[in-house]
Amino acid sequence: MNLNKYLDVNPEVAEAIANGKPVVALESTIISHGMPYPQNVETALNVERIIRENGAVPATIAIIGGRLKAGLTPGEIEYFGKKGQAITKASRRDLAVLCARGQDGATTVTTTMIIAHMAGIKVFATGGIGGVHRGAETTMDISADLEELAHTPVMVVCAGAKSILDLGLTLEYLETHGVPVIGYGTEELPAFYTRTSGFKVDYRMDTPQELAGAFKAQNDMGLGGGMLVTNPIPEAFSMDPAVINGAIDQAIAECNAKGIHGKATTPFLLARVAEITGGNSLASNIQLVYNNARLAAQTACAYCAM
Repeated sequence: MNLNKYLDVNPEVAEAIANGKPVVALESTIISHGMPYPQNVETALNVERIIRENGAVPATIAIIGGRLKAGLTPGEIEYFGKKGQAITKASRRDLAVLCARGQDGATTVTTTMIIAHMAGIKVFATGGIGGVHRGAETTMDISADLEELAHTPVMVVCAGAKSILDLGLTLEYLETHGVPVIGYGTEELPAFYTRTSGFKVDYRMDTPQELAGAFKAQNDMGLGGGMLVTNPIPEAFSMDPAVINGAIDQAIAECNAKGIHGKATTPFLLARVAEITGGNSLASNIQLVYNNARLAAQTACAYCAM
């Protein structure tokens, strides 16, 4: 079975991988579904710039015309930003159909991990991962991101799980599936918009070299699966927990009242929370993505130096 016949690797990214240079994967759902135009394109290009400034090659990942893309051009990023939510949000279950039909797809954490691994990219920076949704004991709404972390050997650098989720159950699920959850400079799981959640991570690490060493050992042992690095939002952009949690509770109540479910849930909640907080949550979202890109690039550099 050769999935790579569906894959196009950007020449700069391919050259870096072939020569053992650091590469950082980036998702495209954050462009199409995470932010409005033109902020989405501006943010995506800034993230790529930050990765370059920190010594690595960026590889924004997407599906365009049925082709899996590892590394987008600025024009392709602009295209994704303008089309926005008209592009299918593509999880694992969608890949085959989108490729067969020659359609576009915005990659989630799950599909970005899959395509990054196919291309040979080991480190991926995102905003926050999906997880176990509140009320999942009755809805069974659990993000495919968690299952992918259990199986696909890519390090995911994020600002924790989105605080619209049940963070305790999310950690329990990751523990059951053997995924190490690392706190960067913290022993507590960050909650996306805020630096603390009240839940403990598995390990604290304080340098990119330490992160890279742990992931290299995991790969050398052939243990399989990914590693989740949770990097708290910078203090200056962290939101008041009472404000953000109040906005989230209101958004979840509205989501339930409207009967929204499945993959439409997270984009609705994030957009509604941004509205309720007067745009403050969007500003925080952008800053935490920049922060994660910086750490991911430094970690990819440390990994390649080993």
